[in-house]
Amino acid sequence: MIGSETELFKKAAELINSSAQGGHRSRIGISGGNSPKVFFRWLAENKALTEDVIENALWSASDERFVPRNDAESNFGNCDKLLLDPLNIPEERRLNWPTQVDPHSAPIVFNRKWNERFGANRGFSVCFLGMGEDGHTASIFPGSPILGTPIHENFTCVQVPEKGWRLTITPLGLTRCKQIVVMIHGRSKAERLKAVLEEDGSIEDMPIKLLKEHADKTLWLVDPEAASLLKA
Repeated sequence: MIGSETELFKKAAELINSSAQGGHRSRIGISGGNSPKVFFRWLAENKALTEDVIENALWSASDERFVPRNDAESNFGNCDKLLLDPLNIPEERRLNWPTQVDPHSAPIVFNRKWNERFGANRGFSVCFLGMGEDGHTASIFPGSPILGTPIHENFTCVQVPEKGWRLTITPLGLTRCKQIVVMIHGRSKAERLKAVLEEDGSIEDMPIKLLKEHADKTLWLVDPEAASLLKA
């Protein structure tokens, strides 16, 4: 879908609301970056989420920097401040990464909590992702060891050169998600988006190409600038 910021945000809100319809305990995986911050603020200010979502949905992250939740760089921390706090979402429905332990222990703890609560074979009801200018998604960067090593859990840790430790959903975790939503904004993403969607290239070079395996459940929400080089 190509549309204005408001049109894309409305569609994303619609998907979140549908996932929790009828009081279903849906699981929402937020992403990081500047666009999600604007989206969180928009959801809160426009009261775009239904009572079913506010009263039942659980919130977590599809990827996270290995920083405390109160750090300005924390993806989930920004979601806290801009969306979950204004909506008075209780702490028991905020499933944040345990960054108080070491990076290798964090996904072990998190996977255990997730599996006990939802079952290992269930991923996010709606998993939000972005795309970097290098073609990465979540914290799966070009050449990532995650791509060459089978991981049998939904979430893992990875050390990214010059970026430090990250916590991220795995390729298997993406397989277990019910709906994947990729939000892409800005002219700086146009060339890479064209390469991902219309040109050949390996997953190792452009990890977001993993989503081609999940085309039936992936929705791309793209603004006109990011879509400017795509074929009509």
